[in-house]
Amino acid sequence: MPLANQFAAYAAWRASLSSGIREFQTWLAENELSDAQVDLRLDQLLGRLREDRLNVAFVAEFSRGKSELINAIFLAGYGIRLLPSSAGRTTMCPTELLYDAGKPPGIELLPIQTRAASTGIAEYKRHPEEWKSICFDVDEPDAIQEALRQVSETIRVESGEARKLGFAVGPGDMAFYRIEGDGQVDIPRWRHAIINFPHPLLKQGLTILDTPGLNAIGAEPELTLSLLPNAHAVLFILGADTGVTQSDMAIWRDYICVGGVPQRGRLAVLNKIDGQWDELKTSGEIDAEIQRQVDNCAHLLNLPTSQIYPISAQKGLVAKITGDAALLERSRLERLEMALSGELIPAKREIICDNTESEFDDISRGVHGLLEARLGGLAEQLAELTELRGKNKGVVEYMMAKIRAEKDEFEAGLQHYYAVRSVFSTLSNRLFSHLGLDAIRQLTRKTRAIMLEAVFSKSLSDAMKYFFSRTRESLTESNHEIGEILAMMNAVYKRFAVEHGINLGAPTVFSLLRYEKEINRLQQWCDDHLNTMVSLMTHDKQNITQKFFEEVALQVRRAFEDANRDADIWLRAIMAPMETRVREHQIQLKRRLESIRRIHQATDTLEDRIAELVSAEQEVQGQIEAFEAVVERVNTLLLATDADTEHLQVA
Repeated sequence: MPLANQFAAYAAWRASLSSGIREFQTWLAENELSDAQVDLRLDQLLGRLREDRLNVAFVAEFSRGKSELINAIFLAGYGIRLLPSSAGRTTMCPTELLYDAGKPPGIELLPIQTRAASTGIAEYKRHPEEWKSICFDVDEPDAIQEALRQVSETIRVESGEARKLGFAVGPGDMAFYRIEGDGQVDIPRWRHAIINFPHPLLKQGLTILDTPGLNAIGAEPELTLSLLPNAHAVLFILGADTGVTQSDMAIWRDYICVGGVPQRGRLAVLNKIDGQWDELKTSGEIDAEIQRQVDNCAHLLNLPTSQIYPISAQKGLVAKITGDAALLERSRLERLEMALSGELIPAKREIICDNTESEFDDISRGVHGLLEARLGGLAEQLAELTELRGKNKGVVEYMMAKIRAEKDEFEAGLQHYYAVRSVFSTLSNRLFSHLGLDAIRQLTRKTRAIMLEAVFSKSLSDAMKYFFSRTRESLTESNHEIGEILAMMNAVYKRFAVEHGINLGAPTVFSLLRYEKEINRLQQWCDDHLNTMVSLMTHDKQNITQKFFEEVALQVRRAFEDANRDADIWLRAIMAPMETRVREHQIQLKRRLESIRRIHQATDTLEDRIAELVSAEQEVQGQIEAFEAVVERVNTLLLATDADTEHLQVA
């Protein structure tokens, strides 16, 4: 299935899944089976689906044809070359293409001078006043083209200012940012660009990231720490006319194939194969030459040849605009599009399914348990009342006394429940004392002070190591508290099952492993780019400190923010089933006692009350069947195959 069609099918599947969860949420509310915690968890599920994006990054050295490839795959329908693409450097700053319905179509540009402040791009995205905005009319391609040329703009600054802004400045023709005769350097005018464009794929949640070359990537740590690692697909573009150069290898090794093992969704593209189209060669000779280049790239990148896609983005764009099917076939562009859709969509859908399935299953099991408890309570009442048929008043009084005693015993047992809540609160506070943001802020302040006071390179290095060491200790101590909470709740769940017949199953498990891995990744980046002998000896202490806190420490804080949010959700979720079932058990005991009392006082006939309970039992049984049908519809979507997804899109 072509990329556009498969993406549309994925968007339709995601919309259907959201609709199924909303139907489930509405059904719970209508049947009075929801509570604030369940509503919150379902709202968060729906929020994640609503904000879901598929991120595709295009990475290469300059003049490899990244922008042209984006034009060819996504923007050919506009009949012109929307993104600037010509010989030399065109994309001078990282550029995101996305769609935000809350903003008018246009381009937002962050001035390069913002690099002087210790603030990351993500933080600047919260402050629109810092960006230059240019709106355009989507019905005027020439106006769009003119606005998008902004990403190619440069400014001339003193060499000292260029270095201060993080650019590798040097003399001679070999330097990427070369000092001219007047002592000045041409650098990008903009630090980051966001293009808001109502393209059909962008409307459905696709985000495209176009990156500059090696020097620009290295100067913007947020690219390597956040944007590239979080991309669901990365297309690494090489030039068929240059092969794999030394700078290509540096990008591949340092930013894409980190650790030597390519992740899923990382594809290598050998662009500009039209340079091999020689009229004096046969098609077989041309194909053989292209294959030799593919084999060489595969060897150097340590990839199978099936992961290298030779194409001509320029000819593919021309073919799409002119409707030339033969030229499109020869450009091999469609083969890359098929591979991209085969890598991107299934991987992203798998992530969505895993995240949604576990949360939805936990919620639905809790609701099902509540319905079963109600059904069991009604069955118990029916059994008691049925036994009273033909019995005298003394038996009724005995039964009433028995239920009252059972109710008193349960309420006395609630003292343990209240004690559990108190201990749970204490353990939760201890957890957040280690995992909370106050702890990470204090650590950040202390590390910054040490680094600013450092005289020797070793002091800077030790401060960075100390920061990560204390971060890991916080996660280790947090894991210990999580283990204690889990063990306590497991014992409480079992006790309630034995003493009161309230089966709560097993408490939901929670782990900080993903955050431990994120800290490991961030420290590895720090060790490779900041905490090295070369970096410490050649860069100013202030520059090293700024980069560390602008990106590394900021990313660590974000990881802790996410861990805090997930821990809070887990703590609420682990206590909610017990609170709900205790409340339900109290209601059932009260109803049983009230039924016997009414019969004892002769305010209601036994047969009438039995008939009411039979009707209520049938109603709950109907609720269970309806509930299972709603849950089944959601689970069917979660287990849908690619063919099922395509059917949804067609429908």
